[in-house]
Amino acid sequence: MTSAFHGFDTAQDLAESLADAIVGALSKAIATRGSASLAVSGGSTPKRFFQTLSTRDMDWSKVTITLVDERFVPPDNDRSNHLLVAQNLLQNKAAAAHFASLYQAVASVEEAARLASEKTRQIGNPFDAVILGMGSDGHTASFFPGGSNLAKALDAGTPRGVITMEAEGAGEPRLTFTFASLQDARLLILHIEGDSKKQVLEKAQADGPESEMPIRAILRRAASLVEIYWAP
Repeated sequence: MTSAFHGFDTAQDLAESLADAIVGALSKAIATRGSASLAVSGGSTPKRFFQTLSTRDMDWSKVTITLVDERFVPPDNDRSNHLLVAQNLLQNKAAAAHFASLYQAVASVEEAARLASEKTRQIGNPFDAVILGMGSDGHTASFFPGGSNLAKALDAGTPRGVITMEAEGAGEPRLTFTFASLQDARLLILHIEGDSKKQVLEKAQADGPESEMPIRAILRRAASLVEIYWAP
């Protein structure tokens, strides 16, 4: 599947338009199937969008929100994506949504991945909407160049679910949904901001191995159209 590029003048314009798109996708899912699912990414980029989305009218009680990936840290840790979502998205009207955490308070990241896979399996497949980010190294989700489970994570034959990832650029051990879990979302978004990220995207769209820039797996092999949202 190919991609579609949506450019905006400001980050706020992007946040408003992306919120419109997500509300549309989730509302359609609720009308069709009685519930909706949204998987979001961490980092600093989505904060404004999260805050904008949280104020939108929708039957949030029928929405389950989870994370594309998470660090193996408790939810009160400053580096937790759970904390970022709790403080910025699970607020205002969106406070009524259900949240499915990837982090599990167990001894090992491997056990946490197994439990997270079990718990998120109940959400249903595919996701109604997935919002990916992208690092300056070309990673997305926790698909890091040089990652311990990168080949497995990117293999379309690896089942849906959550696996572990460790990499030099990752900091803490990570929990991440596999490529198979994300690539067929009914609405698949790549949200990036800044000129430097646009340059990374252009590099990723050129020839080169997926192992070098794992975002290429999504751009090249996703079953769904990749809707790219960018602002300076």
